[in-house]
Amino acid sequence: MAGVTTILSIQSAVAYGHVGNSAAVFPLQRLGVEVWPVNTVNFSNHTGYGQWRGPLMPPGDVADVITGVGERGAFAEVDAVLSGYQGGEEIGGVILDAVAAVKAENPQAIYACDPVMGNAKSGCFVAPSIPILLRERVVPQADLITPNQFELGFLTETEPEDLDSTLASVDAVMAMGPSTVLVTSVLRPDRPADTIEMLAAHGDEAWIVQTPHLPLKANGSGDVTAALFTAHYLQTGSLKDALERTVSAVFDLLSVTLESGRRELQLVQAQEVYANPRPQFTATTVR
Repeated sequence: MAGVTTILSIQSAVAYGHVGNSAAVFPLQRLGVEVWPVNTVNFSNHTGYGQWRGPLMPPGDVADVITGVGERGAFAEVDAVLSGYQGGEEIGGVILDAVAAVKAENPQAIYACDPVMGNAKSGCFVAPSIPILLRERVVPQADLITPNQFELGFLTETEPEDLDSTLASVDAVMAMGPSTVLVTSVLRPDRPADTIEMLAAHGDEAWIVQTPHLPLKANGSGDVTAALFTAHYLQTGSLKDALERTVSAVFDLLSVTLESGRRELQLVQAQEVYANPRPQFTATTVR
C-alpha cells in the first residue's frame, strides 16, 4: 500500500501499564504507522488488578471525537479501523458507525476487530451481552478478526481443538463475514510440550507458526498482536510475512517482559523488536 499506513484505533486507554490503545499505539508508531487513537475509557490501570479509577467514556463522547476527525476530511486517509475490548453495546454501535463512515470515504479501508471475550482458562470476562453483540453485529461487519481459540469457538458455536477442527471453525467464522482470520493462541492436544501456535487464514490459504510457550500472563499482549498483524498485513499483503513478523515481535516483547520480572508489558524496553522483527520463526502452510 502506497504511502504511510494510517489506522484509526478505537480502544481503551490506561495511565499505568499497557492495554488497549496504551498497548497498540506505540508499537504501531515504531513500525512507521500513523495512528489516531480514540479512547473508550481513561482508567488508571487495567481492570485485572481488581481496583482502578477513572471514567468510562460516554458513547456520545466517543462518537463526537470520531466525528471531529471526520470533519477534518481525514477519513479518506484511513487504511484500517482497529477495535479491541468493547465495554458496552453502545460502544459497539459507535465503532460500526465509524467503520461505515470511513469506508464511505475510502472503500479500500478494512475493519480489523479483536473480538475480546475471554480465554480458555478464565472463561468469558465481559458483560453477558458483549459476546452476542460481537457474534451477531460486529464480527459480520469485520474484514479481519483476531480471536483466540476460545473466542473463535464461541463465535462459531464450535469446539476447535486439533488443526482440522480449528480450520473448520475458521471457515465457519469467515462465512459470517470476515475474509482474514488470525487465531492468536492455538493449543492443539498433540502439540509438543510447552509450545503454542498462531494461525492465519485468508480464503483457501492458511499458515501456522509454533513458538515456545512462555510462562507468563501478560495483559495487553493480544492488543499488541492484533495491532501489529493488521499493520504488517496492510503493508506487505502477505499472510505468511505478516504472521512471521507479528509472532517474532510479540515473542521477543514477552521474553523481555518475563526477564524483567514485572507484571506489565515492557513495551518501551522492547521497542526495537517492532521496528525490526528478527526472522526467528517460520510459518508452515496448512492448506
